[in-house]
Amino acid sequence: MCNQRKHLPRLDPKFYQGKACVHWTLTIEQRKKGWLNPIFLNRFRELMTHALFRYALVCPIYCLMPDHMHLVWIGIEERSDQLKAMKFFRRQLNASLGCHGFRFQHQPYDRVLRDEERKEENFVDLVEYIGRNPERAGLIEIDEFTSYPYNGCLLPGYPELQLWTDQFWDRFWRAYAFLRKQGLFRPAGEEAM
Repeated sequence: MCNQRKHLPRLDPKFYQGKACVHWTLTIEQRKKGWLNPIFLNRFRELMTHALFRYALVCPIYCLMPDHMHLVWIGIEERSDQLKAMKFFRRQLNASLGCHGFRFQHQPYDRVLRDEERKEENFVDLVEYIGRNPERAGLIEIDEFTSYPYNGCLLPGYPELQLWTDQFWDRFWRAYAFLRKQGLFRPAGEEAM
């Protein structure tokens, strides 16, 4: 009997390129727990920063749960490639997890958002839905999701941007538009939004 791993179906690679918006779910093998702590969060953010910068992406939300994680990535340049970015990110993160006896399941689950899902109101609802995962899992009280320590956002060059603040969406969309126009590099002396 052959013990080959089955692959989840994927769309054509072009759906993961350019300004694609993808909701990724990465699950720990055998749903093991015990890896999620503040030190891992720092390593996660460091490695994701490298992946986002390398493949020209932004992450309006991540939510790390005890046995899996959710990420939403959006491309900012035509060269953005989420399949390559995810392969790079998982390899780097698996190395860190492996030092402690953990690793990801064979393949992440993804959902490429359609145009209707990318409309601002629907997109904000999706981000909140992801952010409320700790409530549904009983990790925090109802309506306390904004205080969960393992969710946030990450845009290369914008470390001060904080998910769940009153100004978040306005600042996020302005920064995203700026990055779409200028790319990840700015001429010396040019200030970011």
